[in-house]
Amino acid sequence: MTRATLTLDLPTLTATAGFAGRLAPLLRGGDVMLLCGPMGAGKTALARALIGALRDRAGLPPEDVPSPTFTLVQTYDTGPFETWHADLYRLSDPSEVTELGLDEAFRDALCLIEWPDRLGADAPTDALHVALQPLADETRRLALTGPDDTLRRLAPAFAKDSR
Repeated sequence: MTRATLTLDLPTLTATAGFAGRLAPLLRGGDVMLLCGPMGAGKTALARALIGALRDRAGLPPEDVPSPTFTLVQTYDTGPFETWHADLYRLSDPSEVTELGLDEAFRDALCLIEWPDRLGADAPTDALHVALQPLADETRRLALTGPDDTLRRLAPAFAKDSR
């Protein structure tokens, strides 16, 4: 499987929400996004924006999207598929992932996984790797790496003329 990378600088939370709005209609159930970056890089902000954009697109009312740091997993009705938002920071062993039911969610739900290194060998091989890197001010550089065919589907969200 050939993998490629798309990048985009997000200077504000508004820009992050705009990107999420462009990306939402391109996502499918079964997509797994592994959100990587240091504390404060914007992983939860991106997940919140995506869930909000998906719910809005489905005609669903806004919903509070708390960080799942303590619950580990939050699920959301996002229309045609369910979205799982997981924060694995507090897991100490990859075997604990099985207890969360993520392996089943990977098949049909959109999964947004923070601290995916805790998945170990259980990370799907076709997952999208989303690296967020803080730059100057509020700017975050987003680098999305994944299978070529999936990136072709998601590329319109990165188009310069769509910002």
